[in-house]
Amino acid sequence: MEICKIGGKMKSKPALKELDLSLGKRTRLHRLLYQNGPANGTLLLLPIDQGLEHGPVDFFANPDSQDPLFQLKLAKQGGYSGIVFHIGLAEKYMKDFAGEVPLILKLNGKTNIPNDNYAFSPQTASVEDAVRLGADAVGYTLYVGSPAQEEDIQQFSEIREDCDALGMPLIMWAYPRGEAIEAKGGRDSLYAVDYAARVACELGADVVKLNLPEYDEARAKDLPKPYDQMKLSPQEAMEKVVRSAARTLVLVSGGSKISDEDLLEKVKISMEAGVTGLIFGRNMWQRDLDKALKLTEKIKRIMSEYGV
Repeated sequence: MEICKIGGKMKSKPALKELDLSLGKRTRLHRLLYQNGPANGTLLLLPIDQGLEHGPVDFFANPDSQDPLFQLKLAKQGGYSGIVFHIGLAEKYMKDFAGEVPLILKLNGKTNIPNDNYAFSPQTASVEDAVRLGADAVGYTLYVGSPAQEEDIQQFSEIREDCDALGMPLIMWAYPRGEAIEAKGGRDSLYAVDYAARVACELGADVVKLNLPEYDEARAKDLPKPYDQMKLSPQEAMEKVVRSAARTLVLVSGGSKISDEDLLEKVKISMEAGVTGLIFGRNMWQRDLDKALKLTEKIKRIMSEYGV
C-alpha cells in the first residue's frame, strides 16, 4: 500500500504498482491515473450515460448538455481523466477528440421506465468494441442484491474474462437494488454500499464506483447486525467501504446535482477516506460551461493533495 499522511493521520490506498494486473491493464490505467486528469494517481471521470439510464429529462437543467459535444468540451478543457459513453455516443462523437479525451466505454445499460424490483442491465457493447474505439477502460453496472443477480453476475463474469484476455481495465458500477435491499435499510445504507464494495472485489473488478453511504436513523433498525448499531460519520463510513474494497480502486459517485459547497465537501470526505477518485456527471454538466470549469478546477485543487 502507498501511505499518505493526511491531516496528521496515516491513510492507505492501493497503488497501481501493487495491483496484480496484466501489462495491457496496467498501461491503460497508468494513462488514466498519471497522464490525464489530476495526473497524480487519482481519477476524475465525467460520465454521460444518463441519457439512456434516465432519459432526456436530465438535460433540462442545462439544454446545451443534450449535445454530447458539450460534455466532451468540458472534459477536454477541464482536464478530466476520462469520459464515460455508451457505444452510440462513442462512435458518433469521439473521433474528433481521439487521443485528447480518454474513453471509458459502458458495456451495459437500461432505461429507468420499469421499476428496480428486478433490476438488470443487458449487455450493449463488447470489450472488442472498446479496443476498436481506443478505450482505456470499460464500465459495467451490476445490481447487487437484485433478484436478477444470478444472470447479472454471469454476464459480468464473461465480460471480465474478455477484459483479462484483451488487457482492458474493468470498472464496476456496484449499485445495490431490489426489494431485499430496500427491506434491509435501503440502497445507500452503509450495509448496502459496504456489501457492494466487497462484491466488486470478490468478482474481479479493477475499479468500483459507489455512492457515499448515508445514515438514516429511521431505517437503522432494518439493517442487518451489526450495521444496525453503527452510527459512523460520512468519512468513517467511507473508510470502512474502502477497506472492504481492498485492492479494488474506489470511485465515489456525484449523484444528483447539489450545491457547490456540498459537492466540494463530498470531495474532501471521499479523498480523506482513501478513495482513488471521483466520477461526477450531472453535478458538472448540468451547470453552464464556465461554472462547470471553475468547479472542476476547485475539485482538482483538492485532489492534488491526495496523490499516490
